[in-house]
Amino acid sequence: MEKEDLFHKEVRHIDMRAFNAIPLIEQYRHMAFQAKNLASAADIYDDMLGDEKCTIILCLAGSLFSAGLKKIVYDMVENNMVDIIVSTGAIIVDQDFFEALGFRHYQGSHMIDDDMLMQKGIDRIYDTFINEDELRICDMTVKEIADSLSPGAYSSREFIVHMGAYLDVKHGKDISVVNAAYRKGVPIFVPAFSDCSAGFGLIYHQWKKQGKEKIAIDTVKDFLELTRIKIESADTGLVIVGGGVPKNFAQDVTVAADVLGEKVSMHKYAIQITVADERDGGLSGSTLKEAHSWGKVDKGCEQIVFSEATIAFPLIASYAFHRENWKKRITKNFNAFLGKKE
Repeated sequence: MEKEDLFHKEVRHIDMRAFNAIPLIEQYRHMAFQAKNLASAADIYDDMLGDEKCTIILCLAGSLFSAGLKKIVYDMVENNMVDIIVSTGAIIVDQDFFEALGFRHYQGSHMIDDDMLMQKGIDRIYDTFINEDELRICDMTVKEIADSLSPGAYSSREFIVHMGAYLDVKHGKDISVVNAAYRKGVPIFVPAFSDCSAGFGLIYHQWKKQGKEKIAIDTVKDFLELTRIKIESADTGLVIVGGGVPKNFAQDVTVAADVLGEKVSMHKYAIQITVADERDGGLSGSTLKEAHSWGKVDKGCEQIVFSEATIAFPLIASYAFHRENWKKRITKNFNAFLGKKE
């Protein structure tokens, strides 16, 4: 089997606009278990969209875009259904930016010889395949962007803005969350920015710049920028897909504001889609109720859906899209707000 033989069936991104989940969700709300919880979460997200004072923070973790969920987030950005994104680096760089460069993820199988894949330079994410040679191009594109910038410390948000600008010039026709967020002024924060393809590009940038001025990513600046947005916003809502660092990072800004002497409200709304268990104390499975004890998430408008993201997220997003409360929202352009604060 040749390498190309394993790259014959591209992952296609689901389009939440192409189907109306409202009738299904209306039936779910009269059921039990996770169907009822999903209907509750869909209602809470729709309430966020209908609340003119609410700033919506989308938290993403897991291999979501490689699995076919990129277009949902793209359309959320385009239609003012999200104001801020906090994500893992893999989703933003290895999956979104990677595809914006013209590369693709492919359907595969988890029942395959991984030694064979390694020898052929094929990386596996459960049942999807990526070409390692193409990922190396993604790494070096990040280095190219880093080399073009003035030396200094950048938040991940600032660097991703430059990635969006790069795509605007080089690859403007591809659907990309990074590029859409750049054009709409939606901040994208990646607190663990080196934990992805960007990390390889950035260490290569710094390796080649030894003894010279270079750029670096300032994660504290990320935290301060997101906290400034929380202070600026009257109310906030969390839409959490997965868990981990993005979830906790977004939740923590209420405490950070308090440490700075600024009185802010807890996150008014919060929904989470996860398959993680809370019993080990891990962040992905910690309940939103638990977050209330830390002063992070308010009580009354929170819901966890225990479901795999590729199943639950399209239904919630489609429900909210077809309810059309997003049409009343305006573009907040927090990138411009943060630019004035620098």
